[in-house]
Amino acid sequence: MVRFILKHDPEGVFQFASLQSLLAKDILARQHADVAALDTFYVILDYNPSHYSGNNPPAEAFLARSDAVLFVLQQLGGVYKLLARMMRLLPRPVRDWAYRLVARHRYRIFGRYDACPLPTEATRSRFLDL
Repeated sequence: MVRFILKHDPEGVFQFASLQSLLAKDILARQHADVAALDTFYVILDYNPSHYSGNNPPAEAFLARSDAVLFVLQQLGGVYKLLARMMRLLPRPVRDWAYRLVARHRYRIFGRYDACPLPTEATRSRFLDL
């Protein structure tokens, strides 16, 4: 999904963090999400590290699975925005079932890498945990 977004988000709207990073673990724990669920796609809205001080909790929103995918497609615009609108007509349990099905078979659908591709110089700044 990250490679897809990097390719289709030339404006650089989206930034990323590895689910195994301390940053992601902290955010997921704050959102009461399963930090061991490495096959789940999350979007954090309104993330701002300067808001993490004292007793003031951050004002971030949290999207998971199909809701996260629909948000990304909507933001990418064009045909992806239309696809997101059509998919939004399906009830969330149906969308999440389809999400889990694709996640379970993602290597057969999208291929598998022997190692995670490293960010290029052009995309390195979009990774919050590097």
